Amino acid sequence: MRILIVEDDAMLAEAVAAAMRQSAHVVSHAASGDEADLALSTREFDLVLLDLGLPRMDGFEVLRRLRQRRSKVLVIILTARDSPGDRVKGLDLGADDYLVKPFQLAELEARVRALIRRAHAIASSEIVHGPLKLDMAGRRLYCDGRPVELSARELAVVELLLLREGRVVTKQQIVDHLYGWEDVSTSNAVEVFVYRLRRKLDASGVDIKTVRGMGYLIEKAGDRPDA
Repeated sequence: MRILIVEDDAMLAEAVAAAMRQSAHVVSHAASGDEADLALSTREFDLVLLDLGLPRMDGFEVLRRLRQRRSKVLVIILTARDSPGDRVKGLDLGADDYLVKPFQLAELEARVRALIRRAHAIASSEIVHGPLKLDMAGRRLYCDGRPVELSARELAVVELLLLREGRVVTKQQIVDHLYGWEDVSTSNAVEVFVYRLRRKLDASGVDIKTVRGMGYLIEKAGDRPDA
């Protein structure tokens, strides 16, 4: 998941970024409202962690402009403002959640997972596909109950494919999922990750199919010929 942290407190931003990266998310950072507005109008993100008290443009205005562009990106407001009026305003402007500072990183991580589940209509933190089980909270993949050793980016790729089970995921979507705006990558890197995953998942019988000219696909379990 590509996350934009909009926070002018450098120490807090780094702490949140470290926690999100630990969960294999790709993180970018904006320290002001206008920087965030530019990023959100020119780049694709899955989630925004948005402070309200920002220099040069407050968080409410960032959110208002975001929803005015009809963006459906998930937004969690992270702020010291705890008045009911601010909560109501933030949610009415289109925030998906509102968390008051100071907060525990574990609670933020849980709220992020909850929003991911809601966005993909998943009931729990586990995705089961045949012999595979992805523990989204523990950040581990299991095959027949045994852990599969994956790098953080390999895990991110298989998570994206499982979240979109039965749908083609393009190489560009995978690149966007793996790399922040500061990073440079190519589709060749995606091919390497998919090759490694195929080798590691070979014994499971789960096939990552190549859809020529489009991308990659893990079929729904009930759609496989051997299901």
